[in-house]
Amino acid sequence: MWSADRFLNVLYDDCFNQQNHSFNSEWQEDLKSVFQRKLGDFKKYTVPANPVLLEKVDMGDYERLRVEIETVSSMKMPVYVLIPKNIGDKKVPAVLAVHGHGYGSRGAVGLSHDGSIRTEAEYHKDFAIEFVKRGMVVVVPELIGFGERKLQADKNSGSPIDNSCYMISSQLLLMGKTIAGLRIQECRQVIDYMQLLKEVDGQRIGCMGISGGGLVAAFTSALDDRIKATVISGYTSTFKGSIMDRRHCLDNYIPGILEDAEMPELIGLIAPRPLFIEAGEDDHLFPLADVKYAIDRLKHIYSHFEAEEVVQSHIFSGGHEINGEASFDWLRTELKKG
Repeated sequence: MWSADRFLNVLYDDCFNQQNHSFNSEWQEDLKSVFQRKLGDFKKYTVPANPVLLEKVDMGDYERLRVEIETVSSMKMPVYVLIPKNIGDKKVPAVLAVHGHGYGSRGAVGLSHDGSIRTEAEYHKDFAIEFVKRGMVVVVPELIGFGERKLQADKNSGSPIDNSCYMISSQLLLMGKTIAGLRIQECRQVIDYMQLLKEVDGQRIGCMGISGGGLVAAFTSALDDRIKATVISGYTSTFKGSIMDRRHCLDNYIPGILEDAEMPELIGLIAPRPLFIEAGEDDHLFPLADVKYAIDRLKHIYSHFEAEEVVQSHIFSGGHEINGEASFDWLRTELKKG
């Protein structure tokens, strides 16, 4: 054979066999340190949020705010903040809602790319609105590379769902960093901002993300214990069965990570905090067999922390999309636990 298929399999097997599969607190701390290093260090570039209110819209049962915050040097991020009206002076649980590929944060709050009310179906299923209807504050960041945070050269060309992932990712890789690391760092700073909101109970913050936002939700939760419960939709799998099996966006790649962990092990860093996996039977990007393997693997990891029962899942009839039939109420219930 002249192709590289067999050799790539040999390399993968060598990487998998050298990984540490002794799942305990020491394993977690060691892997977190390695993972953070391979994502790239952005901490020295962080700045205070300095929030600025851009827009406030009465949506009936809730208010939709658009706020600009600062994250890392020279960068600002727009976030949507959805606040239920019926909470009075109470502090309530909050959800960090992370969008996937598409035209950005507007996809999660019921808007089209131009800010108008969306009328057509879209794979985010307005999931941020589902949480505010359940009495929680919801914050939806605009991930770097999407929507209004594309590179300048990309802003007025192509389709609204086009992104700047490749250009940003490739440049960061040359500088020893990753776009996944940058997005995770920014989301951790969004959590800083969430804890400043007078309506938010800072001890009851959850997270949900879909697709590429599932990556960000999973790995932000893995590295930040302030997230108390997590829903991952349309992402949980293995690198071997998904990312390595087809042409994925460059934002999925973390150099050298397979030397230390497969995807379930990285998500397992969330243990023993509650975790919900949502996946479509016909998701063409994350095949069902690998999803089921990852769920079983996660339960095995959690069993070492005597917490197997807090890993829940829902395999639904559908594709690469938010479902929410079980996950929305699960997250509300977990965050309302004392």
